[in-house]
Amino acid sequence: MNLLIDNIGELVTNEPRMGKGPLGIVQRAAILVEDGTVAWVGRSAYAQPADRRLDAEGAAVLPGFVDSHAHLVFAGDRAAEFAARMAGERYNGGGIRTTVAATRAASDDDLRDTAGRLCREALRQGTTTIEIKSGYGLSVTDEERSLRIGREFTDETTFLGAHVVPAEYADRVDDYVGLVCGPMLRAAAPYARWIDVFCEQGAFDADHSRAILTVGQAAGLGVRVHANQLGAGPGVRLAVELGAASADHCTHLSASDVDALASSSTVATLLPGAEFSTRSPYPDARRLLDARVTVALATDCNPGSSYTSSMPFCIALAVREMGMTPAEAVWSATAGGAKALRRTDIGVLRPGARADLTVLDAPSHLHLAYRPGVPLIRHVMHNGVLLE
Repeated sequence: MNLLIDNIGELVTNEPRMGKGPLGIVQRAAILVEDGTVAWVGRSAYAQPADRRLDAEGAAVLPGFVDSHAHLVFAGDRAAEFAARMAGERYNGGGIRTTVAATRAASDDDLRDTAGRLCREALRQGTTTIEIKSGYGLSVTDEERSLRIGREFTDETTFLGAHVVPAEYADRVDDYVGLVCGPMLRAAAPYARWIDVFCEQGAFDADHSRAILTVGQAAGLGVRVHANQLGAGPGVRLAVELGAASADHCTHLSASDVDALASSSTVATLLPGAEFSTRSPYPDARRLLDARVTVALATDCNPGSSYTSSMPFCIALAVREMGMTPAEAVWSATAGGAKALRRTDIGVLRPGARADLTVLDAPSHLHLAYRPGVPLIRHVMHNGVLLE
């Protein structure tokens, strides 16, 4: 069985060879889906009959959003912490330990229910690929089960045992790093594709971060780094040094950080939901883009500093607060996220790509930033299946 989506007003392919501009836009377009992949893309006038047909009624169609940074396996609620920040309290990352305590006390089913709810929430908003990190267990048993549960929802799972130092190791940081590099990594690796470290003052310094990431690489995991969120630091340069797929946050960057990113294959993944929720300065996306750094957008969905699963919301923030054009933000939320995960089968709509797409209730991708907060996702297709 195949499906033809036609009468598309604007099709964003992210393939400049296939259409206009960097988004590869095709007007009055159609797309044929067969066996979970894109079989053909072109003008509606040249489409061949198919077993089934969906009339897009002049709407815009985009690749499914790729959310390459999310923390979905957790328990508990930090709404009071959010309220305190809105009343003027400064964010310092310390609330992570509150979630660790709640997560350790939760059952597998409780954690599974939360992760599943957030994945379904994201999918309804057009996110067809999502990365899930551990990092709220911080023990061998709890990190293993966090990744095991995360793997039920995505193949893009990340071991973040080095999120913060748990309370029981507060005066024994070296011992905790040894635990992460040894028994915890061995337990987590079968369920993880990536390894990540929160390289930040108050979390892990450059030496500890390098040790953890290097051991993870030797175990076959790809590298990601929480870098330069709370202040200037070594995170971005360490990410580039180790050939990380992504340096995430990138809020406080020196000229040498930008140059390092520009001369590397490491993607700068920006997380504007975190700045919105913590009242912190937004990253300067314009500076990165002008330096030809590859930029991705992601939600950073987590219970403390960015409790949103909405990629459209992050697109609107990126345009309004970070100097991105609507086209740049859409690319970063789709093809950019795919590059941050080193994937070539998602974030694009070309023959052979996975049939992940969204049909907007709007005539153009511009409306994602033009109409913030409005539910503009009319249809979502994931792996060639049109979701009801």
